[in-house]
Amino acid sequence: MRWLAPLGALYGSAMAARAALYRRGVLPRRRLAGPVISVGNLSVGGSGKTPVVARVAEILRDDGLPVAILSRGYRGSFRGEALVVGDGSSVLADAGLAGDEPVMLARALKGVVVAVGPRRDSVGRAVEARFGPRVHVLDDGFQHLRLARDLDLVCVTQGDLSDAPLPAGRLREAPAALDRADVILLVDTDSPQPVLARPVFRVSRRALGFFDLQGRAREAPARPFLLAGIARPERFEADVQAYAGSVAGVAAFPDHHRFTAGEVRDAVDRARTAGADAVVTTAKDVVRLPARVGAGLPLLVLRIEIEIADEPRFRERLLAVARRAA
Repeated sequence: MRWLAPLGALYGSAMAARAALYRRGVLPRRRLAGPVISVGNLSVGGSGKTPVVARVAEILRDDGLPVAILSRGYRGSFRGEALVVGDGSSVLADAGLAGDEPVMLARALKGVVVAVGPRRDSVGRAVEARFGPRVHVLDDGFQHLRLARDLDLVCVTQGDLSDAPLPAGRLREAPAALDRADVILLVDTDSPQPVLARPVFRVSRRALGFFDLQGRAREAPARPFLLAGIARPERFEADVQAYAGSVAGVAAFPDHHRFTAGEVRDAVDRARTAGADAVVTTAKDVVRLPARVGAGLPLLVLRIEIEIADEPRFRERLLAVARRAA
């Protein structure tokens, strides 16, 4: 991929120039009535951003603050200005319309409003008009510079720090863009902590266990067969192996893949042939499965949460910004 390096450098320079135009005020930023906390990343997919969004929203909600998550609704068909996916008590849209991650977040986070739209300033204003003032968590917001924010949290992996911008690598921006961040979340690494110019918190993943489609906890299957359409299925496989001990097989699809009934049937047939006792998927994938799966084998979801090292200090930083800006 060395021949792509000049294109990666050109792309990285263009993104840096765009950020500079916003920083200097040449390109205007919009501000919402409530504070905005952005959670973003440098790379394309698989950096652990969505679980961080969920944890940030939980911390704010559990402290008694009204919270909304603003997302672009990636891979959803909605093309209007703003769509409320979850009002804090009910999920109001499906993954086909709103995108899988917003629906997953709306299902998981009671008391938190989730809304999508192409311009997050418009989405935030629509949320404030309907639900009143609140703290906004900007999902995938590091490059969405149009919306002013009060805190920039950026999730990175160790590999991101030595990768290159697209198309030479997987980065949306060069690692130097981390100078814009307020806090860096270093995800899933035991490597020595790199020297960075911003506060760094380590983030690790922890499996909560297996759950059925009604949300009831189930015992770990002896021989699970995995069905996934995510950016890094190997990480999902490692999570299942760490919890259940073995894997009968894997049916992996591209990230955000919309499963058909036929594809699910084929995966179940493969699972039976492999001697599996359950089909296991992710919380992100389950919202994209056909309404009537008819698996013939138990369909289970492995739920994952994140743990933030020194979370009391992280929580203090987060709440101080939310209250100060409110």
